[in-house]
Amino acid sequence: MNTDDLAISQTHIHALWQKLTVELADVFDAHGIYATVATEIARFTATTTVTGVAGPQGKYYDVWICDRNGRLKQTRWTSSKASFHPTLNAKKAIKLDKFTLGPSDLINSELWQLPRSHTLSVPLPMANSYQLTTKAGVICLIDPDSDCPLTLSNIESLATNITIFLDRAYLRQHVHRQDIEFAVVKDISLALTSSLSLQKIFQELTDPVRRTLNVESVSVGMIDPTSGDITFVTELMGPLFSDIPPVRLKQGEGIAGWVAESRQPVVINDTYSDERFFSQIDNRSGFQTKSMICIPLQIEERVIGIMQAINKNASDFQDNDLRLLQAIGGPLAAAIENASLHSDVIAEKRRIETIFTSMSEGMLTINNEGLITQYNEALLTLLKSKSITFSGQPVTSIIRLKNSDMGDFITDVLKGEAKSLQFAADLHQNTGSTVPVLISGAPILNEDDSVEEIIFVFSDLRQIREVERMRDDFFHGIIHELRTPLATILMYARLLREGKASNDQEKADRFLGVIERESDRLQKMVRQMLQLAKMESREFQRSPEPVDLNPIFEEMLPPLADRAVEKGLTFRRRVDADLPPIMGNQETFYLIFKNLIENAIKFTMSGTVRVDVRQVDEQLVIIVEDEGIGIPEAALPNLFGRFFRAQTAVERGIAGTGLGLYMVKEAVENYDGTITVQSAEDMGTTFRVTFPIVEI
Repeated sequence: MNTDDLAISQTHIHALWQKLTVELADVFDAHGIYATVATEIARFTATTTVTGVAGPQGKYYDVWICDRNGRLKQTRWTSSKASFHPTLNAKKAIKLDKFTLGPSDLINSELWQLPRSHTLSVPLPMANSYQLTTKAGVICLIDPDSDCPLTLSNIESLATNITIFLDRAYLRQHVHRQDIEFAVVKDISLALTSSLSLQKIFQELTDPVRRTLNVESVSVGMIDPTSGDITFVTELMGPLFSDIPPVRLKQGEGIAGWVAESRQPVVINDTYSDERFFSQIDNRSGFQTKSMICIPLQIEERVIGIMQAINKNASDFQDNDLRLLQAIGGPLAAAIENASLHSDVIAEKRRIETIFTSMSEGMLTINNEGLITQYNEALLTLLKSKSITFSGQPVTSIIRLKNSDMGDFITDVLKGEAKSLQFAADLHQNTGSTVPVLISGAPILNEDDSVEEIIFVFSDLRQIREVERMRDDFFHGIIHELRTPLATILMYARLLREGKASNDQEKADRFLGVIERESDRLQKMVRQMLQLAKMESREFQRSPEPVDLNPIFEEMLPPLADRAVEKGLTFRRRVDADLPPIMGNQETFYLIFKNLIENAIKFTMSGTVRVDVRQVDEQLVIIVEDEGIGIPEAALPNLFGRFFRAQTAVERGIAGTGLGLYMVKEAVENYDGTITVQSAEDMGTTFRVTFPIVEI
């Protein structure tokens, strides 16, 4: 080309460049640029022009074909059939002769179906452009003639100028995409941080992430802090996983396990070729995991779980997808941690509230100004108050003590002189009476060890005092019961030793009979004390052997009947033959029934004692009924208490220790039985005992 031809060519190129500059000034879409370039070059050069740009991962090319008359056609060629690789590999403008290609290239090529002889092509972007995010593309002239203003010597400068517009378009696209992703991350972050419910967090997460990354599924796995296993959130797994057990990976198992242990994210576009992939989950569910991004969810240096985006639609995962998922992963981890902490706090709060409200002791808390902050129902019961307005009131106006000052006790606790203090006092009730209580106080400290609140526990001492009274009565009774037979034995033994009955056999027999009777009485008391000691030391255990009650009653009832007759009572008994067995211990059942029948005889001055033993449905029922002195209604609630004796028995001088019925009830309940009593003063008493029958 001579100087004149070169000048003409440069003029033509300049005119084309001016035309393209005007046309592309307002075009910020890469596809629009390729379409405009194809159209303008085809018109300007009167040559069919092809432009093409690679799609994601270079699997295909979007192609625009414009003939010399400006008719534009858009199509898509696969990479294998586009035949753009010679130009892209050359990285410069080249001229290719169609007939130098082999037959196989001619068959597979879409591009080489167009020219008759040759093409002139140039790659985009050019090597000297910015190449920010510009995808690979080409400009190809089909059969340019010798008069074509675009040649090998000038087409590269045109490509460089076009690349500038492409860079601008891709940069705008990149910025726009970043804006969208930033907005999505911002929205997701706000949604995550605005909720303290794990279920809501997972609901807010799934759809936005799936849409933004254009993936089939999103999953989150949480690490068990004890075992290190990863359990996936069921709500995010989808319908294919609804009929299988929760997905759980052992520590270090699968890609998720590797990510959790290594604390490194991974991008895998062919999961089945990765040796870390755990395919059994796919086998169980029918779901196919083709590609995956997996990131660790971390709180500082602690990994609490993993997050996965699975199966990118229509393309492979890119680094940009990883960055976006990591941007979401940070707020998600923080939201999960906050929700977990909140859940733990709520659970602890409910646990403490349950303990506080269900305690049988009265409880209240006050602040460091002495104002009540919380209290429970047991305290209202103790005070015999129905008020629910104690909060905010001074504790000294609600808790009033007899001969004691609550304010002094609070002062001692506030001084921090002791971590816990106790003192006994009489608490004034709203009815005007008092109740003995043990008050315990302990400070609740702030982080700086200053007292924030004080918690008080009010233990009702009435039951303890009653037990102490019964214990004292018991010991006094035992002393009295022991003193009388011992004095009698001692007296008659001395009479015998002094020879007061040496010549009178009848008198000697009578003296010996008294000694024998009183000795039996002492032996019974000692035996009862031993039985109580055995019961208290938990030697009293259930036997796994079935027990037949007929032999027990056959042995027990005749001497008891004789004793009743000697006292002038009528003794009636009805024991079914062939009673079904019950689980227990023969010695224990003997103790139960003998105690009840002996009591019936002892407390009946005249009348009848009845014993009835029979099967009723699936239970064995034993009824002991008498027409004795009865039990006052006020005594019935405490009848089975240890050391308890009804006042009527004490007033009538009927001996006893107050342990018999206590041991009977403990023994009955130890073998899954029940005991009930019906009685009224001077109207007799009926005890009903039931035991479940052994299933044979």
